Amino acid sequence: MKTVAGLLYSKEHEWVKVEGSKAFIGVTDYAQHAMGEIVFVELPEVDDEFSMGDVFGVIESVKAASEVYIPVSGKVLEINEALEDSPELINEDAFENWIVSVEITNKSELEGLMGEEEYREFCEKEE
Repeated sequence: MKTVAGLLYSKEHEWVKVEGSKAFIGVTDYAQHAMGEIVFVELPEVDDEFSMGDVFGVIESVKAASEVYIPVSGKVLEINEALEDSPELINEDAFENWIVSVEITNKSELEGLMGEEEYREFCEKEE
C-alpha cells in the first residue's frame, strides 16, 4: 500500500493535500485497490458546497459503486475532468489523480484527519 508524506487521510480512505485555503481531494491507494478496476467517476459541479462527511461523488468499479465523502467542508473550485473520460487514472496513481479541489470553509476540521503513519496503522487494523 502506497501512502504519501504530507497528506492528510480520512477513515473513509480519502486523502487531502492542503495548499493555503485550498484542498485537493482524492481516494487513497488502499481504496482503489479495494475497489478494483474503476470504470466510472461521478463528479460534483463547480461551486457545489459540501459539509464534512457529505457524499460528493461516486466511483464505480467492476465490483461495485462506492460513495466518496468530503473530508473537509468546502466549496468546489475545480473538478478533475480527465476522470470523466479516463476513470482508470485513479487505478494508475491514486495520489496523482485528485477528484476535486475545494476552498476550505472550516480549517479546524483538518485536525480530525490522520497523518501518514496514523493512516497506515488504521489500514492495517482494517485488513
